[in-house]
Amino acid sequence: MFSTRRRRPGTGARPPAPAQAAAAVPSYGVPEIPHEVAKLSNMRKTIARRLTESKQNVPHIYLTVDIRLDALLKLRAELNASLEPRGVKLSVNDLLIKALAAALIEVPECNVQYTGTELITFKRADISVAVSIPGGLITPVISEADSKPLSRIATEMKDLAARAREGKLKPEEYQGGSASLSNMGMYGISVFSAVINPPQGMIMAIGAGEKKPWVVDGALQVATMMTATGSFDHRAIDGADGARLMQAFKRLVEAPLGMLA
Repeated sequence: MFSTRRRRPGTGARPPAPAQAAAAVPSYGVPEIPHEVAKLSNMRKTIARRLTESKQNVPHIYLTVDIRLDALLKLRAELNASLEPRGVKLSVNDLLIKALAAALIEVPECNVQYTGTELITFKRADISVAVSIPGGLITPVISEADSKPLSRIATEMKDLAARAREGKLKPEEYQGGSASLSNMGMYGISVFSAVINPPQGMIMAIGAGEKKPWVVDGALQVATMMTATGSFDHRAIDGADGARLMQAFKRLVEAPLGMLA
């Protein structure tokens, strides 16, 4: 039997709240130009979402240094000569992965993750390396890069990059990482700043090595120079600590035997 008693205003069950509307996506008209239309892949949607979240939620601070590469290139040539019988060939990127890992251990204030309520400081450097693949970008991880020999970093990176392009990476091989490295030097890009890969605290953007006139030991010489730009999560990393990391990275690249010690 239904009750005929009236409820007082403001009492009784409230109607369910409407589901939170999805973030509005602007709609643009397509100009009258011959074109093709392709649906966004799940990878492209994920990349778009994560990068949008990063730029909207993470206050980026950018720090740039110019680095002389000549000593690193000389060391690479010497190491490759000794590794040739083993079928191992080091790339410049392999040495930069090692340098970033060593710099993060030297400046642990930058080897961090911000959670909103806690600051996580990692005890080792796992470096996510940006790899371009058909339809997007993926970041396979070189774990324990700070303690691995260069020969192993080179072997692992070659394998990870090949399987990334074939779509054969396991989730644990591209998820995680304590910091990232993105190298666009092979495309001739001199300087750029990269978007932080959340929830990591920083990413290092590497430009092309170029021969330039440069003052070395007080004299003008021709040197191979590279520009590196670090993007840091300013919620977790102070500018001075980011600058210390950039200094450490520059020193290790310019005096590369230090990263092998």
